Amino acid sequence: MLIRHGANGLDLPYPSEITPQSVYQNRRAFLHAMGAGGLLLAGVPAAAAGQSLAAKTNQAYTLMEKTTSFKDASTYNNFYEFGTDKSDPAQNAHTLKTRPWVVSIEGEVKKPLQLDLDALLKLAPLEERVYRLRCVEGWSMVIPWIGYSMSELIKRVEPNGQAKFVEFVTLADKKQMPGIANPVLEWPYVEGLRLDEANHPLCLLCLGMYGQVLPNQNGAPVRLIVPWKYGFKSAKSIVKIRFVREQPKTAWNLSAPEEYGFYSNVNPEVNHPRWSQASERRIGEDGFFTKKRKTLMFNGYSQVAGLYTGMDLRKFY
Repeated sequence: MLIRHGANGLDLPYPSEITPQSVYQNRRAFLHAMGAGGLLLAGVPAAAAGQSLAAKTNQAYTLMEKTTSFKDASTYNNFYEFGTDKSDPAQNAHTLKTRPWVVSIEGEVKKPLQLDLDALLKLAPLEERVYRLRCVEGWSMVIPWIGYSMSELIKRVEPNGQAKFVEFVTLADKKQMPGIANPVLEWPYVEGLRLDEANHPLCLLCLGMYGQVLPNQNGAPVRLIVPWKYGFKSAKSIVKIRFVREQPKTAWNLSAPEEYGFYSNVNPEVNHPRWSQASERRIGEDGFFTKKRKTLMFNGYSQVAGLYTGMDLRKFY
């Protein structure tokens, strides 16, 4: 583990330390590959959320913390299908076409479904929930998401007794996603949860944020929000949800298993091999050199602790 400390004693991770080494080394090659196309996209406004999306606030999921601005939340993103720099998704994601859009729900279920976006929007009452978001890189946000518990979808398809895990497969279309040209990860991006994790009320199938449909750069038109896990577990632009018997092989776990475990619960006591996870920088609220906040176990969502009773969370990171 390599942790730098500035003159004021703060952790100051460098981009080459925060980002997996392979990603950092490939970034320049990716930008070169974008070539003239990349230059043409420069200056294009971020994909607008545009359409409003009504949802009732769920008072059980509010926070007494300042909400991150929409500008920050929609322009500082990790969405490697559109590039590996934080500003790339907002610059490039306007190429994503979110209609028509169909999500297949299949595998070990009694009632497999194919749902278009309108069906997903009507599947359960939409709620606004304000969740903390904690990135594995050491930064955080507070975002008002719109959606409903993943359990609402799960009960529609009725998993059978063989279903132990849920696999989330995201779109991988070179024509719409310029970042797919970069072999930094295996495409499509795949994430997974245990079935009981996916069934937890906190686990949100998300269709909007800040009172609007999801901006493309934030994972439109449908994504997952798992607030007690690091952000990369919340798969974006989902096209397939599979109920499976075995633990899915997920994108980051395949790329760097020593750095990104399957569970990836927010845990200030288990450091990333290259930096501390004990504290975090709140985007848009604190200056970069302001003392960091302490990171909370399970990102502060202690109600999920029972999911991991008896597990060694240093081994199952």
